[in-house]
Parts: sequence; C-alpha cells; structure tokens
Amino acid sequence: MTQPPHDWLLLALTPGIGPAGFLRLIDAFGSAAAALDANSRQTEPLIGKEAAAALRGREAEAAADSAQQWAQTPGCQLVSLLDDDYPPQLAESGSPPPLLFARGRRELLAQPMLAIVGSRAATPQGRQNAESFASELAEHGFCIVSGMASGIDAAAHHGALTQPASTIAVVGTGIDRVYPAGNRQLAHRIAEEGLILSEFALGMGPLAGHFPRRNRIIAGLSRGCLVAEANTGSGSLITARLAMENNREVMAIPGSIHNPQSRGCHRLIKDGAKLVETVDDVLDEVGRLQRQPPRAQPAAVAAESPLLEAMGFDPISIDALSTTLGLTVGELYAMLLELELAGLVASHPGGLFQRLKSG
Repeated sequence: MTQPPHDWLLLALTPGIGPAGFLRLIDAFGSAAAALDANSRQTEPLIGKEAAAALRGREAEAAADSAQQWAQTPGCQLVSLLDDDYPPQLAESGSPPPLLFARGRRELLAQPMLAIVGSRAATPQGRQNAESFASELAEHGFCIVSGMASGIDAAAHHGALTQPASTIAVVGTGIDRVYPAGNRQLAHRIAEEGLILSEFALGMGPLAGHFPRRNRIIAGLSRGCLVAEANTGSGSLITARLAMENNREVMAIPGSIHNPQSRGCHRLIKDGAKLVETVDDVLDEVGRLQRQPPRAQPAAVAAESPLLEAMGFDPISIDALSTTLGLTVGELYAMLLELELAGLVASHPGGLFQRLKSG
C-alpha cells in the first residue's frame, strides 16, 4: 500500500469539489493530473465557478503536503479509491470519498461491518442497549461502525471494543481533531484497538455540513444500520435513510411510547425498518458470520498492582497517577485499559478513573 499521488491528494482536498465533483473531473479528464492541468472554462461546468477557481489557484497545496507528512506517523495512513483494500461496499455507494484519512487498524476495512447509531441525548436504557448489541454483534464477527458522537454512538463503540472485530469511528472533523472533546479518551482507545476514518482535511472543525457526509460514509460501509434510540430530529435518521437508499438493511429497537427518544425509531419502523428486540433478530436480517473467540482477558492483572494501589477507591485523574507513579500518560492508558477490561477499573467523564473492587 503506497500513498496516493500528490495530484490525487490535491484534487481530493480542494475546497468545494467534494466526492461527486471529484468523480466528474476524473470521468471528464481521465486522471487527477489532467484535471489539475485543465483550465477554468473546462472545469467550471463540472464543479462550479468557486471550486474551479480554488483548483486553478492550488488552494489545497498546503493541505495535501500536510496529509503526506501526517501519513508518515505510525498508525496513520491515507486510503484512496486507488487502493485494493478500499471497502468495495463503500466504493459502490453513491459518490464514495476519493480519499480517507485512517488511524488505527486498517485491516478492519476488510471486516463485515454493521452500523449502530442513535441519539446524542440517549437514555441510560438506550446506551445500555447500544453497548450490549454492539458487543454481541462484534462477538459474531461484525465490525461496528458509528460516528463517535455522544450517547448511542459512544456506547456502541465501547461495546464493540470488548471484541476482536472491534469498531470503526467515522468522524465529521479532521482526523486530528476530537469532537466532542469529552470523547477524547474513547478516540485514543479506538485509534489503538479499532480504526478512525475521516474524509476531511487535517485541522478541519465540526462544521454542520460535515455530518451528513460522515453519515453517508457510515451507511456506505455497512451491511446494515441499526438505530438503537432516536428522536424524530436525530441525525441518525439521515444515516438510516442513506442506508435504505444504498439497499442496506435498516433496523430499529422500539421503546416506550412515552419516551421522545424512541419516536424516531418508531417512525422508521412505520416506514418499513425491521423491528428488532434481540441480536438474533439483527442476524436474521444481515446474515450470520462465524462466531469470534472472546478477546483474551489479562491473566496477570491482580489487586496488588501498583497502579491499583495508587488509585485507591475514589475517582482520580490520569495526570495525578502519572505524577504519583512516574509513568507516562501513554503507559498509564495501556495499563488502565487492561484493568478496565478485567472489570477492576471504570472510566468516568473528564478523564477520571476509579477502582471498582479489590480483586
């Protein structure tokens, strides 16, 4: 796997072109290099006046250079439509992104994928459903795809991270940004154990128009889309609609008629989405894979761990642990992850960790 040519990066990252415009240029001129050499009179009918001017002015030169430099960092890669491992189901969807920034386990792109999405303002029951469905579906071999938002998305990622099939987070910012900021710890964990994807240039913030594009990728990657909980204004309904347009299976978990966060799911069910109550219901729709062995739990984690002793039983910050133990934050995150998987430690908002039991 080699980096995409600089011409490809320059064309893909030029403001205003977008995936559809990129493909029109390639169809018209045969290559990224030829499209870059075309004059504005030739490109304006395909991408509009402003994007044509940006292309002629090479406005993405700095972004393309930054992308190439970023891809030299361990674990950071650029995935393009030119690559053999570009997910075929995404390539066959409408206007696939010509370039994806990827951080983490690139091999997950070859896994069968299933989207789990829903409301940011999820109820405790909704989060629990998303986490448990994600964990069990990942145990059945599905890589769980979501958008790393608060609420249902975060719960789905957490659930899937308990299994080898893991999770893919598609984000609506540059891949070097974390949004929302409260998901920073989750983002670091996904970068280590799963995969983060973005089609946006480095440094790009969370603009409103980015999230429908993110949802398009989530739907395009996945064999099916499960909406765990959503109100009628949730962006997850956009993902479900895009999944339907791509002939993917769309499923929804019902809830109480008195819960506003269930009304989006009920609307989807009225519109033809499959009502699901169990993981078996989901597997009936998307197919069954060979069940995966559970992720190995650390055998050597014990109550006498120096880290556990330093934690006590009250919530404590990772910075405080770093000072106490003289370890780096990176070393501590790895140790805390093992303890969390062993059920000895829980993570809390604000970067706090708490010891749960003495072993």
